[in-house]
Order: sequence, then C-alpha cells, then structure tokens
Amino acid sequence: MIIAAFPGQGSQTPGFLAPWLELDGVRERLAAYSDDAQVDLIAAGTEWDADRIRDTRVAQPLIVAASLISWSALLELAATRPAGVAGHSVGEVAALVAAGVLTPTEGMRLVGVRGRAMADAAALTQTGMNAVIGGDETAVLERLATLDLTPANYNGAGQIVAAGTLPALAELADTPVAGTRVIPLPVAGAFHTRFMEPAVEALRDAAAELSPADPELTLWTNSDGSTITSGRNALDLLVEQVASPVRWDRTMASFAEHGVTGIIEFAPAGTLTGLAKRGLRGTPAVAVKTPDDLAAAAALLKEAAA
Repeated sequence: MIIAAFPGQGSQTPGFLAPWLELDGVRERLAAYSDDAQVDLIAAGTEWDADRIRDTRVAQPLIVAASLISWSALLELAATRPAGVAGHSVGEVAALVAAGVLTPTEGMRLVGVRGRAMADAAALTQTGMNAVIGGDETAVLERLATLDLTPANYNGAGQIVAAGTLPALAELADTPVAGTRVIPLPVAGAFHTRFMEPAVEALRDAAAELSPADPELTLWTNSDGSTITSGRNALDLLVEQVASPVRWDRTMASFAEHGVTGIIEFAPAGTLTGLAKRGLRGTPAVAVKTPDDLAAAAALLKEAAA
C-alpha cells in the first residue's frame, strides 16, 4: 500500500511554488484557488518573504494549494494513484480532497476560513510552537506540564511539538529537558490547543454548509490514527482537530498495521518523509518538492502495482 501524505503549516518556504508554475494549467488553477481562499497564492508562493507566508491566513491555503497541485500533477503522470491518504494538521484538508470527500473548490474555501479563524484566535494571545526532539517522552511531557505548555503534535520518531505562550516556550528553550533539542517553528500561534477554541465555531459553521462524500481511498484521521469511512465524520474530526492534538505517531503506527509499502509526501514536502524514515524504518519515502520529483513518485506507484 502506497500512502499519500500531505504536510502541515511550517513546511512552506519562500518561492517554493515557482517550479510548479512551469506546468501547463497550474497558473490558472492557482488563480481559481486564490479566489476560493481569498489569498493571492501565486504571489505568496513565488514573491513573498518568509514573514508574509508565515501568516496563518496565507500559510494554510498556500500549503493546501501546493499539495493539490502536486497531487494532480502526479495523477496526470502516473497510471494509478496511492491507495490511502493522510494529512498532518491543515494537510487533512488536502487529504479530504484527494480522497474525494471534498471538491478542490470546497477544500480551498474551507482552508481559507480555517486560516482566517485560526489567525484571529492566535491574535488574542501571543503564542507559538517549539519542536522538542529526542529525550525521554515522559520527562518531556512532565516538563511541558510544569510550564503549562501543551503537547500539540505527537509526531513520532522522538518528536513532540510544544505549544503555548511565548515566555513559557522561551523558558523551555533556555532550559531544555536532558537529551533534547528545542527548535522554534515558523508558525504564528499555539495550534491544536485551547488557544484555538475560538476558531472551532467558525470552522464548524463553514463545514455545516458542505455535503461531504464518503472517501474513495483509505483515509486516516490524525486525531487518533484510525481510518475513517464516513465523509461527514472525517469533516467533523477535521473541525475539532483545530483545538486538539495531532497524533501523527498513531497515524504512522496505523500505516504499519495496514502494510504500508511506501509513502509519497506532496508539496511542500520533506517534513513527513523525514518522520517516516525514522518512524517507519525501511519504508521507501518520496518527497515531491518540485516537478522533478514526480518521476520518482510515479516509479514508486508503478512498483507497488506490479
């Protein structure tokens, strides 16, 4: 089983969309996505600097649009498609589109609402996120609790993302748990924590207007790593996930239980394949960062189908 993985916020870098605009039809598609999400995605992905694309209102639609562009490009090139899909944080919006639960237009409109609502919630209190790599997990969680920080992402492969107020994050970085490295993430809020609860209602209202289809592919939720067969349930979980932890560790464990034979991560790729190489050792993983990576992804699909 080949699994398509869609990354979350923080994976974007300035100019990363430029190579994709060289493909036929991509500029037009991105223009339509821009209208849906109410963000100039072409300018954001080719011209804007790191600070501008760090803005949650921009970053979330930009990442999902890139994922959908690279997903469509692979489907055009390959004779088959991955058997399963999963998304990390906002990547779940792209996963729902890839699985047929939402149309691309619905997905881009929804992620526009999500980005704006989460940015508004983040503006209420200055918060952020730090990746904590290595160390004893119990000791890390105990340290986060003493600082009133939340383990927002359980990423597996020895990585937990802590979220909360900036002073608490600074204290964590200044006095890290033994054996850990603490890396500030380029995000603008404490996502997947209580600080995002004001955003849930706005996203719930937007989701209520949609009529999701049941997934055509095996679809994982990173709320607990289980597979979801109901489109409505998948959409409800996506809404609640805004203020609850991402359990990518459980998602990767479920990949293994389902007999994963390879992972393809879509643009802006790199983070999830890195986690897979450590958490699913020996499993081939292809990061589709630019169109030049599509051939390797198609070859992985072809090998699995043989």
